[in-house]
Amino acid sequence: MAKILITYYSRGGNTREMAKIIESAARQVAQTEVTCQEIDQVKVDDLLLYDAIIIGTPVYYGTMAAEIKKLIDDSVCHHSKLAGKIGGAFASSGNVGGGNETAIMDIIKAQLIHGMIIPGSAQGDHYGPVSIGKPDDRAMAQCQKFGKLIAKLTVKMFG
Repeated sequence: MAKILITYYSRGGNTREMAKIIESAARQVAQTEVTCQEIDQVKVDDLLLYDAIIIGTPVYYGTMAAEIKKLIDDSVCHHSKLAGKIGGAFASSGNVGGGNETAIMDIIKAQLIHGMIIPGSAQGDHYGPVSIGKPDDRAMAQCQKFGKLIAKLTVKMFG
């Protein structure tokens, strides 16, 4: 059984909504066990329990929320122990050009430093799903596609 963690911070609810859509899509893939928790419910040692770790954030000043950054900073105690796990990120911002891609890339950079495997997409949101405000139909479709992509890859590698 492939174990997937989706963790996120959401002040206004948009990032939470994206997380729930990703969770629903990942659960549709056979042989997955999906946990979706707000960041304050996740302990750094929990990261070791999963085959895939997806992190979602609202954008603040072009980067991730401090609550997300704290977990990433704390994860240094597990440096090299997350190598080979699947990673991914998603973000919501207040406007077009609001920093979604830079926030996602900041999370992905940390995952890459851990040695995690990050899938991209040749079509749609290349780095991970983005939403401008409340997820619209386009953002919801990208979240569904992303959830299935991560789940299928995780099952292939760890299922």
